Amino acid sequence: MLILECPYCGVKAEETELSPGGEAHLKRFGPGSTGEEFEAYMFARKNPKGVHFERWRHAYGCGKWFLAARCTATLEVFGTYSAQTTEPPAEIVEKIKAKRPDWKGTK
Repeated sequence: MLILECPYCGVKAEETELSPGGEAHLKRFGPGSTGEEFEAYMFARKNPKGVHFERWRHAYGCGKWFLAARCTATLEVFGTYSAQTTEPPAEIVEKIKAKRPDWKGTK
């Protein structure tokens, strides 16, 4: 079972207490964007096997949104952090690189 620690209240919650919110760090497009940009924002997702950054909500706890870095193949969690963070924190990136030397990064 997937267990994530909420960075706001500090509770280690099972995935049944959380609500998934999809891929993290997306560039959002809305009014004024081209059709192609909006289509890519709405429908194109990476969905990788391996390291992935996701949005989660502590639905049955504090109710706040946060971001998590985890491996989709093994459910290994590298860390969680505030939803207002625009890039993964350096300590989480270093933890990923230490365990996955072939990881290409977030770009």
